[in-house]
Amino acid sequence: MPELPEVEVVRLGLERHVLGRTVSRVDVLHPRPVRRHPGGPDGFATALAGRRFLAARRRGKYLWLPLDNGDALLGHLGMSGQLLVQPPDAPDERHLRVRLALDGTPAVDLRFVDQRMFGGLALSPGGADLPAEITHIARDPLDPAFDDAAFVRRVRSRSSGIKRLLLDQTLVSGVGNIYADEALWRTGLHGERPGERLTAAQVRTLLAHARAVMTDALDQGGTSFDALYVNVNGQSGYFDRSLHAYGREGEPCERCGTPIRRVAFMNRSSFFCPACQPVPRARPARRAAVRAPRTLPGAD
Repeated sequence: MPELPEVEVVRLGLERHVLGRTVSRVDVLHPRPVRRHPGGPDGFATALAGRRFLAARRRGKYLWLPLDNGDALLGHLGMSGQLLVQPPDAPDERHLRVRLALDGTPAVDLRFVDQRMFGGLALSPGGADLPAEITHIARDPLDPAFDDAAFVRRVRSRSSGIKRLLLDQTLVSGVGNIYADEALWRTGLHGERPGERLTAAQVRTLLAHARAVMTDALDQGGTSFDALYVNVNGQSGYFDRSLHAYGREGEPCERCGTPIRRVAFMNRSSFFCPACQPVPRARPARRAAVRAPRTLPGAD
């Protein structure tokens, strides 16, 4: 699934190519990507026609384009979604689902392409500043308003493993499986280490590494393992060449030489170095205190 750097790359492309343009026509070629719009495909197309894009914003893995009437076009790429800016005469992509024809010089199409169709587009009434549909999503580590101290406190109050906490979008957004594994490798922490067993310094260091790894990925256009992860011009990112843990099962750890290990995790995989990131020891079971029977005053 595209994570924060990949989605931010798309947002930057939308900011460059679609702002100020007006939607002249909408073609919904498959109803599933607009399934959340109450009016169906026709209502979705009618609501967008004639509207102008004012900005391109992101919260975690969600994108939205504020419109000139205070509404917003909200999008999520899901597992394989792409938002592509194409010339109107470009051949249709094999998995093209929605096409927005945009006025301008030159005119362009904004195309939503999605092979697996877990992603989608929706119209968010009054959602220009922040769509109501994503108010439960936490800020991400690259957001200037992210509260580091609150994040540290919340992590250290949880008994769940730290990787599970990194993937909790109500706690911190945008950190997916790839960048969680990379940040944990850089910090030297195993993903099953409970949050409550981390020091404040360890959580701050992990947060710093999460920021660093996602910033590095953003500088390289994101991580592209196949043709599904591309920017608005269809170009792939190159950060997969810089990964230290994710996808490197059996390869030597770049710190100590121990083979990287893969284990199943939440229907996905986790990659870690068993030497640099030791599995946390189980806490010993607490024994119930044995108390002597209480003797009542005056008893024999």
